[in-house]
Amino acid sequence: MSINATLIIQMIVFLILVGFTMKFVWPPIVKALDERAAKIADGLSAADKAKADLAVANQRVEQQLSAARNDAQKRLADAERLAQQMIEEAKGRASEEGAKIIAAARAEAEQEAVKAREVLREQVAGLAVKGAEQILRREVNPSVHADLLSRLKAEL
Repeated sequence: MSINATLIIQMIVFLILVGFTMKFVWPPIVKALDERAAKIADGLSAADKAKADLAVANQRVEQQLSAARNDAQKRLADAERLAQQMIEEAKGRASEEGAKIIAAARAEAEQEAVKAREVLREQVAGLAVKGAEQILRREVNPSVHADLLSRLKAEL
């Protein structure tokens, strides 16, 4: 291989091209690459932060759901307890009302029995007076008295 002027000129042109490229072309390319790397790094850190925020949000949602479930269970338990209390109160009132009705019915039946006894006594007294009148109007005769007494027994 012979070194001649064309080779030296080509080397000089190549070195000028390399110098030009390193001075004017390479810095914007490196700057663009650095900016792109920074954007990618920012994007990755934002993605990691978003992932962490999502995990925190999921925990908050789980806590709120748990609290809502507990609140719903407490409300159901309170409602059931209140319903049982209302049922017990209604049973107590019904029992008291039933006892009052029974007592009133007994009192009324007793009053009716007393009235019936009074009416019966009045009727017996009337019959006794009738019987005595009939006995006194007729002669004193044992067979007649027996007949009147048997009729009196039949009327009673």
